[in-house]
Amino acid sequence: MSIQGVFNTRLSDKLGLWVTTTIVQGTGFMIALIIALFSKKNNLQNIGCCKKLYFLGGILGIIITVTVIQGIKFLGPTHSIAIILVAQLATAALIDFWGLFDSQKISFTTNKILGLIMMVLGIIILKWRG
Repeated sequence: MSIQGVFNTRLSDKLGLWVTTTIVQGTGFMIALIIALFSKKNNLQNIGCCKKLYFLGGILGIIITVTVIQGIKFLGPTHSIAIILVAQLATAALIDFWGLFDSQKISFTTNKILGLIMMVLGIIILKWRG
């Protein structure tokens, strides 16, 4: 994610945010389509069984691409990726805790809370006088 984020940010500096996002998502789509066409493990006939909400993953991909580019542009790679990782882990912990999106419920232990707190403190230390 770090290398991709920096590459995308450098493209964005030259091409603009939305052209870069289009290129990133478009090339990803083309490669995934080629792989899907040659894969023997496709279950496209099951598409009707999928919850409509889960098709929003592509839109979330655009949001993630844009926010990573903007974060790296304004905070630099280290700080922005650190913040993104903590946000992702906190979100994943909440998904586990509540069993969201058909996930199995997993308890939110004191260790997880302490781990997230330590990560936030790590970001503060990284940023402090940095």
